[in-house]
Amino acid sequence: MSPLPDVPDLLRSAVAALGGSRREGQLTMAVAVGEAIADERHLAVQAGTGTGKSLAYLVPSLRHAIDTGETVVVSTATIALQRQLTERDLPRVGAALAGPLGREPRFAILKGRANYLCLNKVHSTAAEEPEDAIFDAFELSRMGRDITRIREWVGDTETGDRDDLTPGVDNRSWRQVSVTSRECIGAAACEFGDDCFAEGARRRAAEADVVVTNHAMLAIDAMSPANILPEHKVVVIDEAHELVDRITSVSTEEVSAAGVTYVSRRAGKLISVQTAETLATAAEQLEELLDQARVGEWLRLPAGAAEILVSLRDRLWEARTEISPAGEKNPSDPDAASSRQMAISATENLHDTVVRILTVFGEPDPAKRFDVIWLAEERLRGGEVRRSLHIAPLSVSGLLRTSLFTDSTVILTSATLTIGGDFNALARTWGLPAHTSGGEDDADEGGSWRGLDVGSPFDYPRSAILYVAERLPAPGRDGPAEATLDEMVDLMNAAGGRTLGLFSSMRAATRAAEELRERVAFPILCQGDEMTSTLIEKFAADEPTCLFGTLSLWQGVDVPGPSLRLVTIDRIPFPRPDDPLLAARQRDVDARGGSGFLAVSANHAALLLAQGAGRLLRADGDRGVVAVLDSRLVTARYGGYLVAGLPPFWRTTDPAAVRAALRRLNTP
Repeated sequence: MSPLPDVPDLLRSAVAALGGSRREGQLTMAVAVGEAIADERHLAVQAGTGTGKSLAYLVPSLRHAIDTGETVVVSTATIALQRQLTERDLPRVGAALAGPLGREPRFAILKGRANYLCLNKVHSTAAEEPEDAIFDAFELSRMGRDITRIREWVGDTETGDRDDLTPGVDNRSWRQVSVTSRECIGAAACEFGDDCFAEGARRRAAEADVVVTNHAMLAIDAMSPANILPEHKVVVIDEAHELVDRITSVSTEEVSAAGVTYVSRRAGKLISVQTAETLATAAEQLEELLDQARVGEWLRLPAGAAEILVSLRDRLWEARTEISPAGEKNPSDPDAASSRQMAISATENLHDTVVRILTVFGEPDPAKRFDVIWLAEERLRGGEVRRSLHIAPLSVSGLLRTSLFTDSTVILTSATLTIGGDFNALARTWGLPAHTSGGEDDADEGGSWRGLDVGSPFDYPRSAILYVAERLPAPGRDGPAEATLDEMVDLMNAAGGRTLGLFSSMRAATRAAEELRERVAFPILCQGDEMTSTLIEKFAADEPTCLFGTLSLWQGVDVPGPSLRLVTIDRIPFPRPDDPLLAARQRDVDARGGSGFLAVSANHAALLLAQGAGRLLRADGDRGVVAVLDSRLVTARYGGYLVAGLPPFWRTTDPAAVRAALRRLNTP
């Protein structure tokens, strides 16, 4: 029996110290998290906005860490939540519980090495080569100013964390002063090893009770034979609805002619002239192949592709074998060691990706393959087109099941985890077995798990309306129809502005903003006009102002109070039908006898719909309308499935009733 107070007592102490009040959902979740940790049983918790879920998992996590001496890892999808946890929640909760726990808990944040300033690179004379080499004078000038500012920042920063640099810099500038883990020459070989920011973060993490990281680091730790994160037995995954996408992203690689050219430049004088020439030829052959191939998924290799990829693989390995191991030549020259290690990393990464692509096509039956390959096309500034071959896992469920759920007790939480009324859809993507009923389930290879919905403190039916514009035509591919824009004008006028317009594409958001600025008296901001964070601040500060945008606004806006009374959603956010990875996943489900549309497209849409609708009510006293301007939500057979994942708003298809409700909210 632990001498420490139990979870409910600790939660009461924390809530009292923080000036909060008792929340039933928060208490239910905290107790469930504590029980899951004690029983070593995975737990998925849906906790609606206002529950206080961070406190509900931090209290039992801190108790477990101090009681056992074991580190607890907390993983998030976004920088914003990492900051909230490390700059606000953990310091306050730790101080509040220092007495009951016997000491103040220690915590740390740990990110990938590329997120930290590399002192060796800052002081190096060797500049980083841009992969696409498309730099104009303006870009070079701006980058030069960024790097000068970063070098001045070196003397002030204690963390070297990119996210602590204000204002931030773009990826190209940061690449000049950072390295990936494969590019690092190692602390022992580096003259700045004792002062290394990344190594310092790892040392602090090793001594912490709670380590806050991100889903990408969690994936790297799961895939790596070495321990990237401190030893741990408990993982809390917040923003768990994004786990699969983030881990898929980490596991996705690409091959392009520009990438081969970059490797050749990076290797430079470390390889022979002959090898450099053969690499250049391989890049030309690859470029010609990709220019002539069809954009989209590759189920089989185009004619001549196998020979070109095999040749590229061999040329890359020749280059790699000619590059001496880091430090073999001129061990006292840190610039040379760094350049050599970066050349090794670039060459190995590209070689391994080509091998991975060839391995996929070594299996003649597409139904038995574990990776998806597709050709993508990107338009760069100036109109130039860049093509690249991508490879991504068909599923990450096996990786999660064997590497995460087998080794740790996992708590997964988010405001949106249930789809169609239960946790099964997401559980399958995590590698957990589906529940056959609404209850609990035991299973092999990952242990048992429980699903729990603790609800929300908001009175949804009394606080908000879900309005579906049943009379509008189904949306087309050319952006909002005139009737949809007319509907938006009526709703926005009734609300007095105060509108967050969520769109399925940037083109649709831009077109709506341009047209409606001529038809309403309220300011309309549009994503892309300025930094998104600046736009959100302006939107929150001026009540009549409206904000239009796309994907990041569906999940990244937290504006409580009267500045937000209306959320409009232009269409059900199904994935693009030409998305090769999602199309392959849908086809795979169909082949196994399931419904690929429901398992992939509908589930994708349901999660985004719930996230978008969740922007409306952010604090006690919030009121308003979520207006879905897509009649299919009530006319299509799958409509009920999507609505089941939304909060229990009062529902209507009557536009007059909705406008009247908005006018009442707009009346002082």
